[in-house]
Amino acid sequence: MEFSSNNKIFAFAVVLLLCFNCKDETESKPADKKEKPELIMHQPSEMANLMNGMYAYNLQIKQQIINGETPVSMPLDLMKLHSAEMSNGHARTAVWNSKVDGFITAQQMVVDTLSNVELKERYNTAINNCLACHKTECTGPIPKIRKLLIQ
Repeated sequence: MEFSSNNKIFAFAVVLLLCFNCKDETESKPADKKEKPELIMHQPSEMANLMNGMYAYNLQIKQQIINGETPVSMPLDLMKLHSAEMSNGHARTAVWNSKVDGFITAQQMVVDTLSNVELKERYNTAINNCLACHKTECTGPIPKIRKLLIQ
């Protein structure tokens, strides 16, 4: 059996076609796509937003005191502590209720320009009130709150 040049070209083309059409199954399969769960943005509660606002405010007050300035205003409505919606799983307890009014008073004393108590002491008293409540109610932010104290 003799192959003519056309048959040789045809045979060569068939071999090439077979070589390039043979697919490695592991490479040709698209990667299994696992559906990723939809990401849900955490929405902080009204109380968490209020606490974050108080943290930012006290951080600013701390810097003013360190700089030798006297804070004179309280931009936060601390009475919202009595009504703000709490984070899931948290509720106002008897301990929380007993501490909130003391905190409000201590926080307002920081901006009391008529007080005879040293400003740094009034400020640290307010922050220590935060810590006292958080030691019993919501312990997570304690390390962050401690950073607010003026040494």
